[in-house]
Amino acid sequence: MFPREEVEVEGSYFRHDKLQPREYQLGIAGKVLEKGNSLVILPTGLGKTAIALLIADRYLQQGKRVLFLAPTRPLCEQHRKSFEELMKLESEDILLITGKLGASKRKGLWDTAKVIVATPQCVKNDLKKGRMSLDFGLVVLDEVHRAVGNYAYTFVAEECRKRGLHLLGLTASPGSSREKIEAMSDLIGVKNIEIRDETDEDVKEYVQPVDIHWETVEFPAEMDEVRKLLELAIEEKMEVLRKFGWIMAKSFKSLSKRVLMQIRERIERSSGGAKWMGLSQHAALMNLLHAHELLETEGASTFLEFFKRMEAREQKSRAVIRILKDGRITLALEKAAQLKVDHPKLDKLRQLIETRKDRVYIVFVQYRDQVKKVVEELNKIPGVKAERFVGKKEGVTEDEQKSTIERFRNREFNILVASSIGEEGLDIPSVDCVIFYEPIPSEIRNIQRRGRAGRTRAGEVIILVTKDTRDEAYYWVSRSRERKMRRIVKGMQSKLGGEVRKVKGQSRLSDFS
Repeated sequence: MFPREEVEVEGSYFRHDKLQPREYQLGIAGKVLEKGNSLVILPTGLGKTAIALLIADRYLQQGKRVLFLAPTRPLCEQHRKSFEELMKLESEDILLITGKLGASKRKGLWDTAKVIVATPQCVKNDLKKGRMSLDFGLVVLDEVHRAVGNYAYTFVAEECRKRGLHLLGLTASPGSSREKIEAMSDLIGVKNIEIRDETDEDVKEYVQPVDIHWETVEFPAEMDEVRKLLELAIEEKMEVLRKFGWIMAKSFKSLSKRVLMQIRERIERSSGGAKWMGLSQHAALMNLLHAHELLETEGASTFLEFFKRMEAREQKSRAVIRILKDGRITLALEKAAQLKVDHPKLDKLRQLIETRKDRVYIVFVQYRDQVKKVVEELNKIPGVKAERFVGKKEGVTEDEQKSTIERFRNREFNILVASSIGEEGLDIPSVDCVIFYEPIPSEIRNIQRRGRAGRTRAGEVIILVTKDTRDEAYYWVSRSRERKMRRIVKGMQSKLGGEVRKVKGQSRLSDFS
């Protein structure tokens, strides 16, 4: 364990006058210090950073330096702020190193501070060029689920492990793929796993209740003709791919993104003219499936906007040209443009917010065109002010993002309509209600979104679902993946000799159902 009296001894850097650690945070920190390289899995809002600071405190007391990594510049700036506010360190003891600093300026800086907060890309580049050494006692990897494939975390973690440094991985969810979880654990040499959710006995007293439920809408009958035309075009592409044995699925509804990637890999292993024909058909199928999803889950305007951008491309692939010349698609676009309805989700969203205009909301929306439309619709409600929160791809700078969050914190507006950038790590204030404009199949993003509600007071999560569409499938997929993730982690924890927490005979690593 990590007794309170041990962290309050003279020489401690942790500022207990600013933040009193919770018992479960002290317990987790103690286990990590005792057992070595660890993976800590906690939902957003339960204080992963505080645990990392408690562990960093012990290393700093021993005269050892700390490297704290996070995947984005805003997250790094947020963590530097945590060190400044919660640790007894001078400003020169904490150094932020991100891509804003050129390579020549970074050289020589890595050895100048007790705590370095940095992006893994900078560490990777400077290690390869010999501009830094890994002279640290503790290395923290925030959002460690990104440590897969060719991402910079992978290289950095391997180098740290080779040097025997203490690695601490933090995440709200490591994902549901056993292969990825095991690869990530092997990468950081995990000897200990600490996982908690809102139902654990040592955690639940600190968690505000969150009511999670879904609101359903009917897919408009007027849009069904457009959908059927799309499905005829989709089926034609699938039939071509079936003839060559590249696809086995009987229905496009069973084609997940993972399956589609596997199909593409299968085609790429082919040779000759069939390969290029197959890749073109596959690309057309991907575009048509995306258009189908937009129609079902977002509405006619977002569907039409997707094709407008396709038509506006200066250089069009054969797949795109073939789609735009398809008579079924041109007819579908004509009918969509004549529709007097967009999507019933917009009406449902307006109804939900109109009845409780005094509340503070985050509305998560998957697609950028829809973000803009949702903001426009919500701002038509008297007494409501909504603003969008999107990323660099939409031309928004990090300074503008920070300004938006600060104004939201100051309640200059009461609804933040966010793309996926609002999900991961950023210090967005707690809200009364989180609304998913559509379910998403990713269990990682699901957990991150939910964590925005109920951080300081009781909250609500509402998921908008269109009946008999992929909305329903995505909702159940994310729940299934979340259960699977917890089963996998529970098994790994047991193998490592960790304590599997139980209450009333049931594993506390059980799912949320």
